[in-house]
Amino acid sequence: MFSYEMLVNCENRLPEDFVPPSLAAPDIAFAADPSDEKRFLEVRAARHAKRLFDAAKAEGIFLYGISGYRSYERQKILYQKACCKSSAASSLCETAMPGCSEHQTGLALDVSCPAVSLNLSQAFSETAEGRWLARHAPLYGFIIRYPKGKEHLTKIPAEPWHIRYVTRSLALCLTLTGQVLEEYYACCER
Repeated sequence: MFSYEMLVNCENRLPEDFVPPSLAAPDIAFAADPSDEKRFLEVRAARHAKRLFDAAKAEGIFLYGISGYRSYERQKILYQKACCKSSAASSLCETAMPGCSEHQTGLALDVSCPAVSLNLSQAFSETAEGRWLARHAPLYGFIIRYPKGKEHLTKIPAEPWHIRYVTRSLALCLTLTGQVLEEYYACCER
């Protein structure tokens, strides 16, 4: 079932017992405790994240990992907390339901920088770090998974900080065509 190109969303859920085949903590700057599961990524994604962060650092760009792997149980807790906090007027909970989060694959990584106080915010896209990440991530096999203007397809608000490992060839293809994974899979189904 595991694939670097797998589509995970609320229409393509992961089972509760899904765990990536192998996880490793990439040697990158991380805003999390060393023992926290969110420091981990799938092994190949971890290797490419290290290369991406090293390339950024070589150009004076300082990126920080915020959240990588997230178990089904952890996502369930985050979802319940987020939905309890969301206003009664809002029917949309901005945190993915358990089984619908790419973080469970170990292929997704939330990234931030000191310019936005290591927060996950829309302002990240306007920083030198956010612009650098958007330009260079595909060279290392990552895409900005939830880009602005594609919310109607992904069903997720734009997240300029959320990168997803899909392999270099697919990342370059998606970036050059301006597609998100949902569009890629829709084309493949034809």
